[in-house]
Amino acid sequence: MKADQEYLQQLKSKNDLVDVVGSYVHLEKKGANYWACCPFHHEKTPSFSVNAAAQFYHCFGCGVSGDVITFIREIESVDFMDAVRILAERAKMPLPETEYDTEAAARAKKKRDEILRLLRETAHFYLNNLNGGQADKHVEYILRRGISASVVRKFGLGASLNFRDLPRFLRSKGYSEEAMLESGAVARSERSGEFIDALGGRLIFPVINALGDVVAFGGRMLEKTDFAKYKNTKETAVFSKSKNLYNINLVKKLKKAGGLTNIIIVEGYMDAISLYQAGFENVVASMGTALTKEQARLAKRYADSVLISYDGDFAGQKGAIRGLEILREEQLNVRVVPLPEGLDPDDVIKQQGSEGYRRCLDAAMPLVDFKLEALARRYDLKNTEQRREYTAAALKVIAGEESASVREDLLKQLRDRTGTTYESLRRDLENAPQAPPPAEQAPKPREDGADGLRRACRFILASVLFAAKYAKNFDLSRVRFSDPVHNTIAEYVKMQQKNGERVRASALFEIIEENDPELSQILDLSLGDSLEGEGAARYFADSVRAVERAQTEEELDALSARFDAETDLAERRNLTRRILELTLKLKTLN
Repeated sequence: MKADQEYLQQLKSKNDLVDVVGSYVHLEKKGANYWACCPFHHEKTPSFSVNAAAQFYHCFGCGVSGDVITFIREIESVDFMDAVRILAERAKMPLPETEYDTEAAARAKKKRDEILRLLRETAHFYLNNLNGGQADKHVEYILRRGISASVVRKFGLGASLNFRDLPRFLRSKGYSEEAMLESGAVARSERSGEFIDALGGRLIFPVINALGDVVAFGGRMLEKTDFAKYKNTKETAVFSKSKNLYNINLVKKLKKAGGLTNIIIVEGYMDAISLYQAGFENVVASMGTALTKEQARLAKRYADSVLISYDGDFAGQKGAIRGLEILREEQLNVRVVPLPEGLDPDDVIKQQGSEGYRRCLDAAMPLVDFKLEALARRYDLKNTEQRREYTAAALKVIAGEESASVREDLLKQLRDRTGTTYESLRRDLENAPQAPPPAEQAPKPREDGADGLRRACRFILASVLFAAKYAKNFDLSRVRFSDPVHNTIAEYVKMQQKNGERVRASALFEIIEENDPELSQILDLSLGDSLEGEGAARYFADSVRAVERAQTEEELDALSARFDAETDLAERRNLTRRILELTLKLKTLN
């Protein structure tokens, strides 16, 4: 799928890569480039580089690279046109007319658009049901939970009255059975085979993504049954639970209004709605799943600080702990909100009001403190044996902390909680077997076992691409490249030089498949002073000679074979002259 090239160039010019990347990760300027820990793989030593002049990024650790559109595609987990939409919105540009690479892409786009239209009409259908005078049980539940009319409207809550009406409504709107099933809003009954409302009879919570599209629905049962209390529509072409956060659309508006310093993450729909109504509008819900890397990245778009506020069952919060670790891996500042045992955020709001929940937020604790608190609640510390087991488990948690001052503070807390002397705890901690820390190395060009000739070709292209002084005005026509990626880069450079236009490394991401391993190896050479100095100039000259020598030898072999097979004397004389010329050239190159 493509947009007009002129439009894309304008879009990129209005979305400076440094500004865009800097809104997701902390960048530090070192030399000509900006550096950060890579947002696409876990690392402690920054190896992710943003080239401001050439407007491309490259990670010397994992090899990912691209321009501003590629970055948005990867960091947001969206397709090309959604990335264009995000950048167009950022630059306040209208969306472009689009064209498609293939009929398959056009069909996929058409299907996606149809599903989104169907889901939007389904949301209106549920909303009309709620306000149509026949949803007494749904209204009664909303009143019992204390949800105001304004919040009901804000979240677009709706009602499914039965299993039959939605399929009939969608058919009346001209939607096919295939589209209904693909949307997830309609399912096929296992018993009768009929088309039914997938959330029949439930209170409906539309799930709206950051772009403002209804992408799925959640539904809550209103009476006790054998069915699950909450249910989501299935994953579709427009919805993946692991990549979405409930209420992210309203959080995005809050961010735009400038009123966002952190995000509260809760588990369920009602927790999010209850907190929002109580004045905590910076809330999203993970919809009952363990937090994922995609959700962490989505949250990071809007705030660098996250508060996890799951229920108060400390002993059962392994999912919360893992979620914290995932969030921390994405370089987010993460804290856990401790709630009274057995209560969820909605319960706290109902029993203690906004002030009660505010006190919980004020008591939010880092991951290691939360782990120790959760451990303590699993043991009876008055029992000698259990206290010893808790002490051993707590020391393992403390040993994982890198900061000596944090370890010291935690040991003091453990001393106060167990009555064991600080010196004893410190000795046990020091004597505990230590796992070797992962080796940290400065980023360097990755080697892939390529032969000398391939490495020479890479160096020639990188030198010309990044305008090394010794490669100025070098004619790439002197070199014949056998690798298709090398050829593509060379043809692009020659075309730009012929037209008198600037060679832009970022333009390669429009003509070469993103994260191509060969392109990545060439970009690795832009690191540090790899292309600078007398040593680089000598290696460039040696590389050119090596490639020309290989080409000459290859041509000599071909001519010799032709000479042996040729019977015409005149042609054999021509071949002899050419073989002599190449033999002299090869001698010079050697």
